[in-house]
Amino acid sequence: MGGQACVLYGAAEFSRDTDFAILAGASNLARLRRALAELQAEVIAVPPFEISYLHRGHAIHFRCQHPEALRVRLDVISKMRGVDSFEKLWQRRVSIELPDRTKCEVLSLPDLLQAKKTQRDKDWPMIRRLVEAHYFSNRSHAMLAQVRFWLKELRTPELLVEVCHSNSTLTRRLSATRPLLLKASAGDLMGLAVELETEEASERERDRLYWAPLRRELEALRHAKRG
Repeated sequence: MGGQACVLYGAAEFSRDTDFAILAGASNLARLRRALAELQAEVIAVPPFEISYLHRGHAIHFRCQHPEALRVRLDVISKMRGVDSFEKLWQRRVSIELPDRTKCEVLSLPDLLQAKKTQRDKDWPMIRRLVEAHYFSNRSHAMLAQVRFWLKELRTPELLVEVCHSNSTLTRRLSATRPLLLKASAGDLMGLAVELETEEASERERDRLYWAPLRRELEALRHAKRG
């Protein structure tokens, strides 16, 4: 997940770390500890590497010291706002093979988008580029599920208008859950841009509220560590 997943999906992003969604169970964490030991990875910052923090939605941050991965940062998380359980994420995962034949298990694109709907400024342009890349790669041979995905997630006004005009029945059906599709269907680019900004602001606020108690917990851990 994260920036490296965006690269694999064709929406290039420079990322200083690698983010992993993991199953926070005892046996799986034992496997993770062995892998981290091989990488000579150490916890940085807070919280500590404990299952209780993963279950509450915290990310655990590591820095690798192995010569072949020197200073590489790894972040692991198990629970994310608005995102399904790991078991469901795993069922929907996408396997991508790299040029050296290494296989990467990546969050499905819809799940990756949901995970990126945060309060961070850098995530929203990336969401837009990810959906655009998917649209341009598939529009000539689109399946119904892909069209539905674009209507739910496109953030580029001109492209959203284009998809709505070509799929009026589905647009009307989905407008009950995404009302701004009515603006797109009418070709109202200015009104649509405003609605997209409002939609983004609402997601940012939901993310802020979700993280508020977790941030307070992190601050308490930082103070205790300094004390």
